[in-house]
Amino acid sequence: MMKRRKNRELRWLFAISRPYLGWMLAGILLATTVILANVALLAVSGWFITAMALSGLGAIVVNYFTPAAAIRGLAILRTAGRYFERIVTHEATFRLLAGLRQWFFERLEPLAPARIQHYQGGDLLSRISADIDSLENAYLRILTPTFAALLASFLMILFLWFWSPAIALTNLIGLLMVGLALPWAALYLGINSGRNIVKARAVLRQRISETVRGLAEITLYGNPQQRMITLQEENEALVIPQRQQNRIDASSTALTGLVSQFTWLVMIVIAIYLLQSGRLNGPELVMLAFFGMASFEAVATLPIAFRALGETWGAASRILDLVDAEPAVTDPRHPSAAPQQFDIRFEAVCFTYPQTKHPALHDISFCLKQGQKLAIQGASGSGKTSVTQLLLKFWAADSGQITIGGTGLEDLKGDTVRKLCAVVSQHVHLFNTTLAANLYLAKPDATDEEVREACRAAAILDDIQALPEGFNTEVGEAATRLSGGQIRRLGIARALLKDAPIVILDEPTEGLDAGTEQQVIQALAKLLQGRTAIIITHRPQLLTLADHHLLIDKGSIVP
Repeated sequence: MMKRRKNRELRWLFAISRPYLGWMLAGILLATTVILANVALLAVSGWFITAMALSGLGAIVVNYFTPAAAIRGLAILRTAGRYFERIVTHEATFRLLAGLRQWFFERLEPLAPARIQHYQGGDLLSRISADIDSLENAYLRILTPTFAALLASFLMILFLWFWSPAIALTNLIGLLMVGLALPWAALYLGINSGRNIVKARAVLRQRISETVRGLAEITLYGNPQQRMITLQEENEALVIPQRQQNRIDASSTALTGLVSQFTWLVMIVIAIYLLQSGRLNGPELVMLAFFGMASFEAVATLPIAFRALGETWGAASRILDLVDAEPAVTDPRHPSAAPQQFDIRFEAVCFTYPQTKHPALHDISFCLKQGQKLAIQGASGSGKTSVTQLLLKFWAADSGQITIGGTGLEDLKGDTVRKLCAVVSQHVHLFNTTLAANLYLAKPDATDEEVREACRAAAILDDIQALPEGFNTEVGEAATRLSGGQIRRLGIARALLKDAPIVILDEPTEGLDAGTEQQVIQALAKLLQGRTAIIITHRPQLLTLADHHLLIDKGSIVP
C-alpha cells in the first residue's frame, strides 16, 4: 500500500500525459537531433580545420567541398532543429497544462463546497496555479532531457566504439557519472527542500491573499507592522530551501564541469597513444577530442533537472491530496429524470457535519407546496443554512428523506438538482470580468433582450446604463467597483435569467441600508412570483414575502 502511494504521482503523471504522447515523442526526437547535430558540427569542424592546416603544409590532400557542405548542413540542422524543438516541446507542455487544468476542475467540482470548505482561498489558488505550473518541469526539464540524453548517448558511444573501444568506454563512464550519478545525488539532496519550497510558497501565497483582501480591516483594526513581520518570516521560510537548491545547483554544475574536463583529458591521452601507434591521424585525433568535449551537452542539464524533481513531486502530491478526497455526495448510477413538480418535502431529516459532536439538524420535517414561500428563522448556527445545503445536494442527510416533486434527492444527480434551483445570498460572487460576462453565467445562450429584461426586473438596469461602459464595465477584484446593493441586485438578475423553478434566498439583504434593502426586496418579490422559495432571514421586511414561517433552534424545529 505504501509503495502504491509513493508511486501514485508517477502513475498519475503518466496517465495524464497519454493524450499528448505524440507531441512529447516528437519533442524528444527533435531534442536528440539537436544534440547530435551540435556534437557532429563541433567534431567535423575540428577535423576540417586541422585537415586544412595540414593540407596547407603539404602533409595531406583534403576534399574541401564535402566537409564544408557537411558543416553548413549541420549548422542549419542545429538551428532549425532547435527552433522546432522549442516549438514542439512548449506546445506539448502547454497542451499538457491545459489538459491538466481541465482535469483538475472536473474533479474539483464534485468536491465543492463540502470537501474544500476547509481550504483557504489562497491555498486553493496556489494549487490551481503555482502547483500545476510546477508540473511543466516533469516533461520540459526532466522527461525530454532524460530520454534525449539516453538516445543521444547510445548513438555517440556507438560512433566512438567504431574508432576506439577504449575512448568509447572512457566517454561512457564520464557520461554515466554526469548523467546518472550526479542526478541521483541531486535528487536525494534536493527532494526535501523542493517539497519545502512548495509548502512554503503555498503558505506565503495564502498569507498575501489574506492580506490584500483584508488590507482595509488590517489597517483599521489590526496591526499592519505585525502582519509585515509575519510575511517576512514566511518569505524567509521560502528563501531557505531555495538557497539549499541553489547550492545543489552550483555544486552539480561545478562537478559536471570537473568530470567532463577530466574525461575529455583521458580521451585525449588515449587518442595521442593511438596517434603514436599509427591507428589515428591528426585530424581524427582533434575530431575525437572535440566530439568528447561536446558529448556532455547531452547530460549537462540532468543534475539540475532532477534536483527540481522534489518540487514537482511536492506539487503533484498537493494536487492529488485534494482531488483524491471522496465527494460528500455521490450521484446515483441510474439517476431519475428531473421532476416536473416542484414541491419540497423534508421527512425526519437528521444531519451531522463530519468531525462534530452535535447534530446540525435533528428530525426536521416540513412540506412546501409548489409556488409557496417558506421563511426559515433562527439564530446563527441554528441549522438554517444546513437545510439549503442538503436541498442543493452539497451534503447528504444521515437519515430521513428529502424529495422534490415526489422524487428523492438520492435518485437525482447533483447537477440536475442545482439546475432546478437559483440561489441569492448575502455573498454574491462576481468574477473579475465584465458585468455581461457575470450575467451570462446563468444562461450562456441568453439574448441581449433577456439580459436587459432580467436586469430591469432586478432594478439594476438603470445603474448599469449609467456606467460609461455599460454592460462591458469591469467589476474589479471582489467586485470593488460596485456597491453592496448593486451586487445583490446583480445576483437577483442572474437568478431571474436562470429562470429556475425553485429559489433559495440566504440572508440576501443582510448588511444593507434601509433604502437599498427596499430596492432589493422589490426585486426579490418579482423573482419569487410563481416559484417555490425558501427564505432564510431574520429581517422583518423580507419575512413579508413568505407564506409560511419555520423557526429552528439548535437544529430542531421549534413548535
